[in-house]
Amino acid sequence: MSAAVAAAALTLLVVAWVLNPDSDGIGTHQQLGLPECGWIQAANLPCPSCGMTTAFSHAAHGDLVGSFVAQPMGMILALATAIAVVAGIHTAATGSMLGPFLGSFFGPRLLWIALALGALAWIWKIASHRGIF
Repeated sequence: MSAAVAAAALTLLVVAWVLNPDSDGIGTHQQLGLPECGWIQAANLPCPSCGMTTAFSHAAHGDLVGSFVAQPMGMILALATAIAVVAGIHTAATGSMLGPFLGSFFGPRLLWIALALGALAWIWKIASHRGIF
């Protein structure tokens, strides 16, 4: 199971590395053949996940500042994905109990923190899209 987690996480980061981060902070996902964000088309308002692919791509290229600017929650998730690669490989190779140890951190408190950070990141993305900063 740990090897599968590591492989899945690594696949995400490799795909993000192959993509070129869009300079506008959104739109990188279109390189995968996906359409433009419907929220932006309909209301000129970025959706909660706008900029995630761009943030992952910046992070995969080692540009954490660009990743944060594109989508702060995307940067956090990209870093968590990289940690999952390392932890998954370590656990699979050594049989250590690192996986269950890290799993003990997941619970209601982490969910609320993630939701709050996601909401703040969405506000950031809206402000950025509107040119406030």
